[in-house]
Amino acid sequence: MLKKALLLLTLVLSIISCKNKETEPTEISQEEITFTQDGKLQIIKENQEKVFFNIEVAETEYETETGLMYRESMAQNRAMLFIFEDERPHNFYMKNTYIPLDLFFITKDKTIATIIENAKPMDETSLPSEVPVMYVLETNAGIAELWDIKEGDKVDWKLMR
Repeated sequence: MLKKALLLLTLVLSIISCKNKETEPTEISQEEITFTQDGKLQIIKENQEKVFFNIEVAETEYETETGLMYRESMAQNRAMLFIFEDERPHNFYMKNTYIPLDLFFITKDKTIATIIENAKPMDETSLPSEVPVMYVLETNAGIAELWDIKEGDKVDWKLMR
């Protein structure tokens, strides 16, 4: 009889223990996303002055959807270039993006068509290209002002593949 009581008690304690573990929140850690240089990009201003960046390229659907999300920082000489299959209007937003950004919407002929400066971190407001574009460049906020980059400036890049 004592063996049955101990067995029943052990079973009840096991069930309670498992139940408590299920209700305790588990912490999921986000692995740090690191910069992967895919190429070099230059912005050629009207006066022929050039601004250079090391770029990471977002081409796949997943890379395009995540972009610079979850990154804590980005060096001033780095940027992310989004390459789309066709030229059309594009909208971006800053969901899960921790750093403020400047966005440069670029046409098929590699001309900056629209610039959105100082996009706010974590803001899900739509940031439209306003015109059909094929590329988007994201840099740290303040780059457009710092280098006096304007709509109409040209962009060119070389990929390391």
